[in-house]
Amino acid sequence: MRNVINGKSIRIKSIFRFLCLLGLIFLAVPHVFAVSLDGSLQSALTGLTNPKKLSVFLETFFVLAFISFLPSILIMTTSFLRMIIVLSFLRHALSLQNTPPNHVLVSLAIILTVFVMAPTWDRINEEAYKPYRDKAIAWETAVNKASVPLRDFLFKQTRKKELGLAVKLSRAEKPKNIDEVPFPVLATGFALSELKTAFQIGFIIFIPFLVIDLVVASVLMSMGMMMVPPSMISLPLKILLFVMIDGWSLLVRGMMESVR
Repeated sequence: MRNVINGKSIRIKSIFRFLCLLGLIFLAVPHVFAVSLDGSLQSALTGLTNPKKLSVFLETFFVLAFISFLPSILIMTTSFLRMIIVLSFLRHALSLQNTPPNHVLVSLAIILTVFVMAPTWDRINEEAYKPYRDKAIAWETAVNKASVPLRDFLFKQTRKKELGLAVKLSRAEKPKNIDEVPFPVLATGFALSELKTAFQIGFIIFIPFLVIDLVVASVLMSMGMMMVPPSMISLPLKILLFVMIDGWSLLVRGMMESVR
């Protein structure tokens, strides 16, 4: 028993030392690339004592952290959230498990999001990025100018009820106008509004397919075919109905018009 305990303690110490080594590498490697030192770990750790080099290290760390959160920010501040949820509702309404595959739905949602967000991104490019690229404005001014088109889009798609809930949850002072609404509060209200709109569209999508399921189940029950799964009969009927009414075009057009 004592040998087992000693073996476990040695293993725990080895794991702890390994984690400490990974932590040192994580702190040292970005600093090596940021400050362009001679590449040695010792010089990187020594450079952290320099306030100027430390600020460069912190800036690099925050940039990397922002890049890691960038996909989530894009999802929560664009119409991608609505598109992917509606497409998922459609797949469940058709009683399809993995058709279309997830990467197909995500790719289609990204394409539709690009179409919807193109006017907003064009404004950001013309009003903020190009002047900053030409060195006509500073970085802070470019960020402020870029936030205006994005905030206009978010306010246009955000319901007052969800925005009020986000303001209440933030426990901040009630803003006097829309310009005083903090961006995190606005993004939260926008995400809640997108979820509500997506579920409303999904409910409408479910209704005709639910009717087909009920009709097929009633017919099978009346014919005494209780051992036949209703989904086996209703699935081809739902696919046939969706193809005959040109469902993909109707769905895409409806989602695009719901955003604009």
